[in-house]
Amino acid sequence: MRWNAHPCGKRGRSEIFSDQAIQFRLSIKCLFNLPLRQAMDLMQSLLRLAELDWTVPDYSKVGRR
Repeated sequence: MRWNAHPCGKRGRSEIFSDQAIQFRLSIKCLFNLPLRQAMDLMQSLLRLAELDWTVPDYSKVGRR
């Protein structure tokens, strides 16, 4: 799974997170029936337990896609 997005070559600001990272966040949200902000906190906790230093997509990035 790729967490960071590929450069797209288009004008403007590039995406930070891949579609898989956004999909994982939405899966956590639906699986546990959580609001987006609580799903973000859960993902941060899971990544901390896995000892990964990845950033978590916040609720505004998920809402834009």
